[in-house]
Amino acid sequence: MDIAIVKYNAGNIYSVVNALKRLGVEPLLTDDAEQLSKADGVLFPGQGEARGAMEYLKARGLDLVIKGLKQPVFGICVGQQLLCRHSEEGDVDCIGIFDAEVKRFQPQRHEDKVPCMGWNAIYDTKSGLFSQLSTLNPQPYVYFVHSYYVPLCEDTIATADYILPYSAALHKGNFYATQFHPEKSGDVGEQILRNFLDIIRK
Repeated sequence: MDIAIVKYNAGNIYSVVNALKRLGVEPLLTDDAEQLSKADGVLFPGQGEARGAMEYLKARGLDLVIKGLKQPVFGICVGQQLLCRHSEEGDVDCIGIFDAEVKRFQPQRHEDKVPCMGWNAIYDTKSGLFSQLSTLNPQPYVYFVHSYYVPLCEDTIATADYILPYSAALHKGNFYATQFHPEKSGDVGEQILRNFLDIIRK
């Protein structure tokens, strides 16, 4: 199974590489359109700032490459946000798989801190991406680091609460995405990555 990771100017890519290696997969880190298109599955991770990331992707045509992928694709953190229509972060149009606008958290109380950072529960999970999580924990917790969020929408497949309920994960067609970092989420995150590999194999 050939797994490609989109190489661009976003942090955190190597933690995803290492997480896949622990599952017995040696991924290819690439920004080559042909290699991305030929892969059995593609991961689109990242941390960073939306406008700078989109400028980098557009300058290399990678935004169109990603939008045109037909195999299973998994966006992580900023990867999820860039798969949406628009982001308030830098007021930038994004790739547009999910018809949603990424918003910045607005603190309502003194204890509301931005960025949201740490472990949080996910619920209302609705996808094979979350298969068998209940065997690990009836209330799965995963690791988040983000100042922006995707509101609940028709593509939401998992919800988390921080200041307000928001999309912890999205799914549309062959595109899956999580706001949290499965590669930093212990056994639960490892199972989610394993489930994505199983989706690729089907």
